[in-house]
Amino acid sequence: MNLSNLYEKALKFEFLDQEEGIFLFEHAPLTELMYVADTLRKIQVPHGKVTWQIDRNVNTTNVCIANCKFCNFYRIPGHADAYITDIDTYKKKIEETIRWGGYQLLLQGGHHPDLGLSFYTTLFRQLKELYPTLKLHTLGPPEVAHIAKLEKMSHHDVLLALKTAGMDSLPGAGAEILVDRVRRLISKGKCGSQEWLDIMHEAHKLRITSSATMMFGHVETLQERMEHLIRIREVQSRKPEDAKGFLAFIPWTFQDVDTLLTRIRGVHNLTTPDEYIRMIAISRIMLPNVKNIQASWLTVGKKTAQLCLHAGANDFGSIMLEENVVSAAGAPHRFTAKGIQEAIREAGFEPQLRNQQYEWRDLPSFMEEQVINY
Repeated sequence: MNLSNLYEKALKFEFLDQEEGIFLFEHAPLTELMYVADTLRKIQVPHGKVTWQIDRNVNTTNVCIANCKFCNFYRIPGHADAYITDIDTYKKKIEETIRWGGYQLLLQGGHHPDLGLSFYTTLFRQLKELYPTLKLHTLGPPEVAHIAKLEKMSHHDVLLALKTAGMDSLPGAGAEILVDRVRRLISKGKCGSQEWLDIMHEAHKLRITSSATMMFGHVETLQERMEHLIRIREVQSRKPEDAKGFLAFIPWTFQDVDTLLTRIRGVHNLTTPDEYIRMIAISRIMLPNVKNIQASWLTVGKKTAQLCLHAGANDFGSIMLEENVVSAAGAPHRFTAKGIQEAIREAGFEPQLRNQQYEWRDLPSFMEEQVINY
């Protein structure tokens, strides 16, 4: 296998197979891999700006029966700390978010055994009635699968009901690694890889935009990472021609502080900055039909995320006015609106505020001077 031939194939936006992706990851000098990915980024996102957004991750509930081995956030039913978020709390958090320049919620929770479809459709309608301009980036394929199982309904019918009630887009949550060997070890209580992919395909057929993710650096192999990427691009290639499908791909690293995966199995996140940058570059190369690649500053920090902007990434994600799940496993990094823009400029790019659809937004007039504390 020849590196030059693989670079040429990648620069033609051709699909590389699993073995070719592995060969690039293992043998390409990092500078060359970054150059190829950066060249692809310049073609796909020619404006050269780095986008970011303002949103808030609000959890509907922390009750979950999935029992994922990497999650410190969930509580079992009946636990003293278990909660279901009430409408007054939503109102307070939404109004704070609006004051801080955001108008979107990333709304997710757990696999609550008693919360079926009507709970979510009622909640979505109520939030939309109270805040008509609010955008709901909600749930994820495992939660959709859980609701479908509780209601004995098809994925299509559950998604259609959620969309009708106010779902604007579907996060790529719960992907982890889309290989069932891995899922049996770390997230056995969630839907399998094929069901995750099938739900995303149904969402795309309903013209519900979505994102795709990968959580790596735990029990998966490099081969399984490549299989994950290939399965994502296959779903994207099957979307209706007029559907946007996956708007973005976001890889992040396993956070291992006090998780069952670490305490019981001894699995630690040993991902280096070099390896994360390689994964960003490989993601751009292996996913030629996904336009936006996001660097996860939340899990890898500012400096590594800045380097990723020269390795194929074109998006810096959100300042996340609130985030509870990944942080509970040790992710220590935070950004203010001012700080995220400064970080993008330091890396040599112009920051551009966006919404969940990757459409540009004007910066709120107060934001140039305001530093958000949270």
